[in-house]
Amino acid sequence: MDIESYFERIGYKNSGKKLDLETLTEILQHQIRAIPYENLHMHCGESMDMALEAIFDQIVNRKRGGWCFQLNQLLCWVLTTMGFETTMLGGYVYIPPAKKYGSDMTHLLLRVSINGKDYIVDAGFGSSYQIWEPLELISGKDQPQVPSVFQLTEEKGIWYLDQIRREQYVPDQEFMNSEILEKNKYRKVFSFTLEPRKIEDFKSASMYLQTSPTSLFVNTTYCTVQTADGTYCLMGFLLAHRKFSYKDNVDLVEFKTLKEEEIEEVLKTIFGISLEIKYVPKHGDKFFTI
Repeated sequence: MDIESYFERIGYKNSGKKLDLETLTEILQHQIRAIPYENLHMHCGESMDMALEAIFDQIVNRKRGGWCFQLNQLLCWVLTTMGFETTMLGGYVYIPPAKKYGSDMTHLLLRVSINGKDYIVDAGFGSSYQIWEPLELISGKDQPQVPSVFQLTEEKGIWYLDQIRREQYVPDQEFMNSEILEKNKYRKVFSFTLEPRKIEDFKSASMYLQTSPTSLFVNTTYCTVQTADGTYCLMGFLLAHRKFSYKDNVDLVEFKTLKEEEIEEVLKTIFGISLEIKYVPKHGDKFFTI
């Protein structure tokens, strides 16, 4: 595996810079804009591989995306190779319909230490919940970013990531009450502890998410990527775009239902993905939101 190939993949040209917060932020932002969060492999009859070498080949050489176990594992290797002190952590995703955090550790995130300060780094959550900058690991502090205001809070050794979102304008009234549209101004995202994890700790969760009939990833084909001013999400046949703070601290959210023959071109032009195997877009009764 060649780190310079990774830098080329994400369009990063300053690989000789210092190991500081600015460099860490640049790496994160380049990755989330170049590499989509997606689950299309499993809908093309392939598995979502957990081996680092396979992930490198998938994302860097074949120019595909991945999900958190892949995206953040690759980022962990990159940062460690660069010399950053990096640790894998495990997260529990908040489930809005159930109004609780999941009982299984289904999210991988990173802790990075720089000059005595700790930061949470995550390139694998996607949509409008994706952080654009490392979050300082400090409890109760509002941390404004382009997507929203994020806040970490700690209680009895458990950390919680929350989000304070803007108002939003949806021109197409058909989607005003859609379950796909995030309507909460204050949104819980996930919880985690600071216990160091290894990739083996996530293998059972990966298998469950790929095979269980109750898994959101089994029920819906999904692809999302960040842009310079927002995020795109492709859920089944539905393409959604959120432009952050397009005016007066209001987000613009637009939807378009695609025809099957439009899917391939949208994947290429918006998400930078060319599939080797065709898949059938799927949108079940469990929903991703934007």
